[in-house]
Amino acid sequence: MLIVTQEAQQPCQQHATLQCSSTLRTATSSQRTQRTMDPSPEAYEATHVHSVYNAIAPHFSSTRHKPWPLISSFLTSLPPGSVGLDVGCGNGKYLPVNPKLHILASDRSEALVRLARQEQKLVGPASPPQVVVADALSLPYRERSVDFVICVAVIHHLSTRERRREGIRALLDCVHGGGRVLVYAWALEQGSSRRGWDEGSEQDALVPWVMRSKGKPEATFQRYYHLYRKGELEEDVEAAGGKVLESGYEKDNWWVICSNNQA
Repeated sequence: MLIVTQEAQQPCQQHATLQCSSTLRTATSSQRTQRTMDPSPEAYEATHVHSVYNAIAPHFSSTRHKPWPLISSFLTSLPPGSVGLDVGCGNGKYLPVNPKLHILASDRSEALVRLARQEQKLVGPASPPQVVVADALSLPYRERSVDFVICVAVIHHLSTRERRREGIRALLDCVHGGGRVLVYAWALEQGSSRRGWDEGSEQDALVPWVMRSKGKPEATFQRYYHLYRKGELEEDVEAAGGKVLESGYEKDNWWVICSNNQA
């Protein structure tokens, strides 16, 4: 039986819907991470990940609607009735891909969770919500309780290799023997992308999200990313106790499908 613990009682700041546009600019050397100024990885991520996504949630969500082909293929390949997790679900765009699955979703951003609930029309406080606020390093699910997990564009926001491996380990712990985990992370090798990163670039970067709204000054938010080099995601999966089943590259991302080697 799956158990979802009570959602963390954190104050949710209301964010007005913005009529805005964003410009994704290539990170420069002056925008690289300055870890020595921050007391801990947790504080750094609170500043450069969590608070940013709460602030940009409405506009970020408006740019995230079309499911990626390989993730859709993974979800539609699963047997009907399979139970799984979407960790870092954002606005919940993958939840309706295969209606024959039972998916419990979570995100660290309270604002994105609200949007996901609105999108899925998930109401009914008498039962545990299907979309909850949860940290990827402290998931509210029983170990070895699900058939699959997807985790798209989340692990690269953890600011040390130890924490990234801990995050992957938390995903693996959720699946039973034979269960599969799909992980996506931004690639360093993006030579054909407008972002301009490629081999030899810095792997830890602050990436600006620029928002403009009528009558207000431009606002820029710096998001932390670890850009995975070829083979690094597989290394982290194996170090976390996983077995790599498949891996590849899609849309400037490295991906891995893996299982829990210790289940």
